[in-house]
Amino acid sequence: MTDGARKRILIVDDAALVRTYYRSALEARGFEVEEALNGLEGLDKILLQSFDLAIVDINMPQMDGFTFLRALRSKELPVSAIPVLVTSTEAGPQDMAAARSAGANYYLVKPIKQEALAEYAAIFCGAHR
Repeated sequence: MTDGARKRILIVDDAALVRTYYRSALEARGFEVEEALNGLEGLDKILLQSFDLAIVDINMPQMDGFTFLRALRSKELPVSAIPVLVTSTEAGPQDMAAARSAGANYYLVKPIKQEALAEYAAIFCGAHR
């Protein structure tokens, strides 16, 4: 990424292996990455820091991805418009519809190839080559 400031991405997922996998793909593409273990921690971070994109799992303890999305989208702050990619092992049309209804911009079914994740991130951050 060569367009000045690095784009910042927040990964919200309770699985350390998934966070590491996503981080590796995104940092290789030039993104700056921050992590959160669940939706509650993710919401705290997104309210205190500036991010260009959030990548959010659905099934997490304390606050799941749907609750995170509804809370984020309900805020009357500029952060409520941040693009959110939802990632999940749930692949049914009802899952995708529920994510869209909660405020997701896009839905990716796990497992996700690193190249695809980085490309979607670039598109949503306006850093597409």
